[in-house]
Parts: sequence; C-alpha cells; structure tokens
Amino acid sequence: MACYLNNAATTWPKPECVSEAVREFMLNGGANSSRGTSSVRDMETMNLILDCRIKLVNMFGGYDDANPLLVTFTANITEALNIVLRGYLRPGMSVITSSMEHNAVMRPLRALESSGVNVEVINADSYGQMNPSDFEDALMNHKYNLAVISHASNVCGTIQPLNEIAELCMKYNVPLVVDTAQTAGVIDINASELKLSALCFTGHKGLMGPQGTGGIIWSPEFASRVQPIITGGTGSYSHLETQPEDLPDKFESGTPNLPGIAGLNAALQWLNDTGIKNIAEHECMTGEYMLERLLEIDDVILSGRHDMNNRVSVFAFNVKGIDNGILADELSRSGFETRPGLHCAPSAHRTLNTFPQGALRVSPGYFNSRDDVDAFIDTLKTIIFSCID
Repeated sequence: MACYLNNAATTWPKPECVSEAVREFMLNGGANSSRGTSSVRDMETMNLILDCRIKLVNMFGGYDDANPLLVTFTANITEALNIVLRGYLRPGMSVITSSMEHNAVMRPLRALESSGVNVEVINADSYGQMNPSDFEDALMNHKYNLAVISHASNVCGTIQPLNEIAELCMKYNVPLVVDTAQTAGVIDINASELKLSALCFTGHKGLMGPQGTGGIIWSPEFASRVQPIITGGTGSYSHLETQPEDLPDKFESGTPNLPGIAGLNAALQWLNDTGIKNIAEHECMTGEYMLERLLEIDDVILSGRHDMNNRVSVFAFNVKGIDNGILADELSRSGFETRPGLHCAPSAHRTLNTFPQGALRVSPGYFNSRDDVDAFIDTLKTIIFSCID
C-alpha cells in the first residue's frame, strides 16, 4: 500500500467533503457566475463564491473588517504572484527578496529584471533563514519599491521571521508581499495585523483544497496601484470595453475554476471545524518524530534546521554515496512517495549547499502517522544498507 510523504507538493488525501463538493457542483450546480438569468442555480453559484471569499478573508485577517471583495481567485499561487509582481513592478523600480525563494517568485523577478527592474537577493544562512539585520541593512542603503518573501521554504521547511520582516517593511515604507504556499492552513497568518500589501496563497496544499485553486488577499490601497495583467469579461460592467477598477472584478477576468472553488470552500469549512491549531500540532508531532528518526541514520545529511523550532514538517536530505533520484526511485518501488531533485528552487539549494545535486524531500502531513514514519525509516535503512553494502 502506498504511503504518501509529499505533502509539500500537494496534500493528499483530501478530506472527503472536498471531492463531494466538487462532484455536487458538477452534478447539480454548474451554473456560471454573473453570466446567467438570476436563476436559482445562478444565485447558488454566486453565493458559493462569496461564501468562499468570506472564509478566506476571515482566515487570513483581511482588511476593511474582513471585506470579501479583497479576495482574488487565481489558478494557483504562481499565477497569484505573477499578478502582483508583473502588475506592480515597472522598469526603474527595485524589489528585494531572499535567496530561499521558489521559482514562482524568482522566475517572474528575473523576467522583470531583464526589462529594467532592479532585483536584490538577500542571502539566508546555511539553515535557510534570513537574518532580519541583513534585511534592514539593505533597506537602509537603498529605496525599494517592493519586498517579496516566502513564509517557509518548500525545500527544507525553514520559516522566515515574518513578524520582524513586516515591521521593517513598515518602518521603511516598503510594500510587503508574502508567499504562503507552505504555511497557509498550517500557521495562523493575519494580513492586516502584519500590514501586508498582498498575501498569496494556494488552495491545494495546507488549505486541503483541489489543485487549480489559489488567490490573493489584498490591502485595498496596494490593489489600487497594481495593474491587471489579464483583461476580459468579468460578468460585470458589460457596457465598458475597459477593465473595471472595482475588486474583485479588476483581477478576475474569465470564468473561474468553479468546481475547484466549491471544493476549496468545503476544505476551508473542514479546516475551521478541525482547527488550524490542531492540524499544526499533529503535523509538528509527526514532523518531530520524522526528524528524530532521520537523525538516527549516520549516512543521512539533513539540510536546514535540526530541530522543529521555526520550521514546518518539510525535510530535505541526502544520503552519502547514493544519488537522491535513485533513492527516491527505490523508495517509490517500496510504496513511499517523496520528491527528489531541486524542487523548483535552485537559489534555495545553492543557499543550503545542495546545488546542483538537489536533495530528497519528505513531507508528512495531517493524515500521516508515526507508523508511517517508522515504515519509511525502516525501508530507508534497508535501501541504504543494500546500496552501500
């Protein structure tokens, strides 16, 4: 039987209510949004979308008394980050980020750099954490128009000191955008308390929703300064041939992933019922046990922190004398799903001194148990013994 340990890529399994909600929408809902005759099905779809916006803005501490109109739905967090970065940055502007970013941040920034945007990368330490004093030194010596930071590393799980970074951005009047791909649904994040300009999230990881869902929680002032990179039909203001300025229409052209939103809405309700704190505690306990067992093995070289302080349950390691791709393949043959390689984050691997070989990543989730960890470690030890022997 397969043992899934790749929750940093996407959580699995999903709560049963998620697939049920998707199926229910496809079978009995299915009406488009703002593009019908105000039939019962049309109104049910509009109510579904609003309900999901309300849950999201309440979960992430949205602005203007948790105004649901400040939620933009996207296909994923990569699209969300592109909407923010490409819609705001212009030639001559400067942006600051960390060396631990996923390519969802790095590739848009490098593309913008080629068109005249100045990109400054602050190096994190060998555990993957950026020192706030290094960040402040940069802010003191140069005027930045934007900062963009991943809350936690998708490679080694290290959590960045977001509170300190947010305070510095407020001090130096730099808008802050946060990538919460590895923390949304696992760690409480309040966008308005942190004064974030935009919080980008994906629906299919810690939020337990379907793939193809994600979005942005905006501060209204910042959203007014971002230009939409996709324009078209919104189901509103149909007399205009120019894009509406009002949210959420400004950034939501075309038909959204309505079955996905139905599934995400159900997942958010499940999260609320289960409790993010309870989920975090379980994942931390399972992760702590995984870390303890990994460190038992002499040939394992673990990247990042060697304790559970300031980290999520995402672990990257190499084994002496064994290519991580071969190791992943051997584990897969034994039923364990992991992920080898560079994890779409070459800069992070350079920071962790695991470039170009990458590492094997294992990421237990809420539905994993200590028994799963024991079975994985036993199999890992057997593979290491057979390969090295």
